[in-house]
Amino acid sequence: MEGDVRREKIIDILEKREKPVSGTELSEMLNVSRQVIVQDIALLRAVNKSILSTNKGYILYREPKAKCNRSFHVFHDDSRIEDELNTIVDNNGKVLDVVVEHDIYGQITVDLIISSRRDVREFVEKLNANRTKPLKELTGGVHYHTVEADSEKALDVIEEELTKKGYIISDNANICLP
Repeated sequence: MEGDVRREKIIDILEKREKPVSGTELSEMLNVSRQVIVQDIALLRAVNKSILSTNKGYILYREPKAKCNRSFHVFHDDSRIEDELNTIVDNNGKVLDVVVEHDIYGQITVDLIISSRRDVREFVEKLNANRTKPLKELTGGVHYHTVEADSEKALDVIEEELTKKGYIISDNANICLP
């Protein structure tokens, strides 16, 4: 097999695989030595093919899918933290952070990175185990969450569900703080 054809096959194999392919596996598939594969990978990289070497083999670098973000202005008491976060993750959202606007300290942002019910449970357990007050306590329950999802439509669904449950604060809402 000619080198150019073999290198095209390498790219084709890597494009079809989600997981790394070892040099040994490639050499067996293409009936050449592992050293030939190493040289082919070097040549492919030289012409700007984004092939990553991992401890498990070669993988073609793919640009991550673009995600959409939206900030939700929300309000609730401590008893509803778990439900609020589960509402977001159950609808394919990822809670990136919590943000409060404090009268004295200004904007305070803390990364959360919560993307599953397990993450929610662990977060709530930590709050309870440490007898820690959530950041929203500084502002009487009013806070923001930056939420990431695969599409604007997914964010619309999350917003709709949060609104149904009474978490979303509209711009004109009057909140009765405790």
